[in-house]
Amino acid sequence: MSDFMSDSTPDPVPGAAGSAGRTISSREIRLASRPDGWPTPDNFARAATELPAPRQGQVLVRNLFMSVDPYMRGRMNDAESYFPPFQLGRPLDGGAVGVVVESRAPGLLPGVHVLHGYGWREYAVIDAGQARVVEEIPGVPLSAYLGVLGMPGLTAYVGLLDIAGFRRGEAVFVSGAAGAVGGLVGQIARLKGASRVVGSAGSDEKVAYLTETLGFDAAFNYRKAPVMDQLARAAPEGIDVYFDNVGGDHLEAALAAFRRYGRAAMCGAISVYNVTEPPPGPRNLSLVVGKRLTLRGFIVSDHLDRLPDMIAEMGTWLRDGDLTFRETVVDGLENAPAAFVDMLRGVNTGKMIVRLVH
Repeated sequence: MSDFMSDSTPDPVPGAAGSAGRTISSREIRLASRPDGWPTPDNFARAATELPAPRQGQVLVRNLFMSVDPYMRGRMNDAESYFPPFQLGRPLDGGAVGVVVESRAPGLLPGVHVLHGYGWREYAVIDAGQARVVEEIPGVPLSAYLGVLGMPGLTAYVGLLDIAGFRRGEAVFVSGAAGAVGGLVGQIARLKGASRVVGSAGSDEKVAYLTETLGFDAAFNYRKAPVMDQLARAAPEGIDVYFDNVGGDHLEAALAAFRRYGRAAMCGAISVYNVTEPPPGPRNLSLVVGKRLTLRGFIVSDHLDRLPDMIAEMGTWLRDGDLTFRETVVDGLENAPAAFVDMLRGVNTGKMIVRLVH
């Protein structure tokens, strides 16, 4: 578990002095160009901007932490998807936790910590309805609301329990298991009574983290040998549930390992996000018919009604020490693009977080 907590005392707002028509100085990261393949530094631009003072029903938030997530890569393309694309010359956005430094909204007083969707910038002026107050949990950093108690946590919880319909006694395979979502999926499965939990990761260090810290029964380094062969050894009796963060050869291996009536929660396919040519589909897709398999995709934003249940159950596990998590923290807004690319390359263990204030 991360061992830092942020300072909750609001600092003076740059440019705050003056009349009601004043502006607030802030820095932000903008999309400078659309990537062809892997993003590069040239696709991002740092910029200074002036924000208007909050109007009635709005708050000014100083961001403390921001999230970089795989889905953001798709938004860099000018293509229709479940989220609108980022706009050229405009700041990127995404999950952030900040502190209210000025308010013109009842119930959101200065000093309150909030979760909102305006990351990639130092300050944000937002409508009160776009901010959710978060409580400080002793021993848990506020950044957890971008990970274990946020979108990744809800993704893991809903994907395993609702989409894949996991049942006690079943065997579970998680690809990309050392990431923000995958590590939580494996732990939830263990806590809910899985017969076996297997994960894949991209280094021996991450494999050890899965088995020695997170309690996976088996794990393997997908860079060392074919995934299908390694999964067959790690789950010799087959699997019932597959949580897919990777796609590609991992999905193909899972189809081969499935027992009858297996179910896959299709969360992501990070292995193909930066390819320039469409990859071929799994060569063994016909197994879906004979094994009576269910492959179901999902978008976590469709399941926000489950957020209170997730926070209640996972919050209890956190307080009791039954659930653990790790964060890879990068300091400085200017380093957010590099953190984003590192996350896509799998450099991080657990949730990749950018800390703006420390």
